[in-house]
Amino acid sequence: MKIDDLFSVRGKIALVTGGSRGLGEMIARAYVENGAKVYITARKADACDALAKELSAHGECFSIPADLSKMEEIERLASELEKREKRLDILVNNAGASWGASFAEFPEAGWDKVMDLNVKSVFFLTQRLLQLLEAAGLPEFYARVINIGSIEGIRTSHLETYSYAASKAGVNHLTRIMAKFLAPKHIAVNGIAPGYFPSKMTAGISDEGNRETLAGTPLKRMGEPDDMAGIALYLASRASAFVCGAVIPVDGGLATTA
Repeated sequence: MKIDDLFSVRGKIALVTGGSRGLGEMIARAYVENGAKVYITARKADACDALAKELSAHGECFSIPADLSKMEEIERLASELEKREKRLDILVNNAGASWGASFAEFPEAGWDKVMDLNVKSVFFLTQRLLQLLEAAGLPEFYARVINIGSIEGIRTSHLETYSYAASKAGVNHLTRIMAKFLAPKHIAVNGIAPGYFPSKMTAGISDEGNRETLAGTPLKRMGEPDDMAGIALYLASRASAFVCGAVIPVDGGLATTA
């Protein structure tokens, strides 16, 4: 098989949550530029609409803003997608939030907000979109669910982000459980555990913290858009046809060599 066919997402229909910026934007851009029809969703409608308009110059990209920390918004997003499409080939559960505070001062709000968006929405959005995913899945080419976890759910870092770390450990393992029970429906579930990429989330880390992170990273740099594009295309394409239940670190070696 030719490499262009092996890694192709041309003609696929994808939904990327948290798609207006950061990792979600990197993934959405990669899919659009390689021929997929992409829906992006994010809480802030202006940002979501603006990126969809920009990416539409390179292919098909549509905005459906939603706050996925709320069950009624999950229902609204799914209903809107069902009005437009008969199937969903690729679901990228990327939307997420973080909260940092010392152990003694960590608030309940910082726990619930992060857990609701980072873990609860991953499960219930996938559940709600199950019929569209099943409609896309074939024995010779499974539909794909790609959950965005984090290396913070694998390692113990210098950051006091208790709910974030716990939530991403949850996403990493939820990926494995979903993979086991959705595979018979011709849906392959895998995860990406990113390291440090430029984003609003990492922008809140101190310069000292960033220096410590880079010092412990064997490749001595942060992730770049092409790094995320590559793994996202791989997990959505025929190239990963025999990959199921994997959580792949994309972190320059930070979590796996520390």
